[in-house]
Amino acid sequence: MTFTRMDESTAEQWLEIGARTNENQGRVADRMLMLLRSLAQITDGFGTDQLTHCLQTATLAEESGADDEVVFAALMHDVGKAISVPNHPAIAAEMIRPYVRAEVYQMIRVHQDFQGRHYYAHFGGDPEARENHRSSLSAEQFDLAARFADEWDQIAFDPAYPTLPLEHFEPLVRQVTSKARM
Repeated sequence: MTFTRMDESTAEQWLEIGARTNENQGRVADRMLMLLRSLAQITDGFGTDQLTHCLQTATLAEESGADDEVVFAALMHDVGKAISVPNHPAIAAEMIRPYVRAEVYQMIRVHQDFQGRHYYAHFGGDPEARENHRSSLSAEQFDLAARFADEWDQIAFDPAYPTLPLEHFEPLVRQVTSKARM
């Protein structure tokens, strides 16, 4: 039951597509884990590779008592760097969007500008760039993004920090991505 044009498709065909999509939901976790693993090859001048950075960020979030969606997002926050560094927050945010609540999505979408407080001045940028997001985010979203950037993300470059391995987070990735919010 295939079609060559969407405008000639039937409801029955879309029911079949929906059923197949649901059956294959597990591949989302597999692909996300694959992209995370690829970050082990990217250092870009940092003291840790990007996988270790993501694992440290998630470890710090988990140790601070963050909920599962926030820990998952902390793990995934830089996965976009597997594709492109300049727009990595947007890539990562859109990847996790169907699986997390709005404030967690926003936390990842804006994390670079929030983290910029700690380094933008080195490039002549505005270290208060996060303030540009204050009017477009709720107070809860703004506070969560600030906590993420200040307490977890910007300090997660320590090669000696006792970081949980990816295998620790794999069940969480599978659980959070098991069902998309449409």
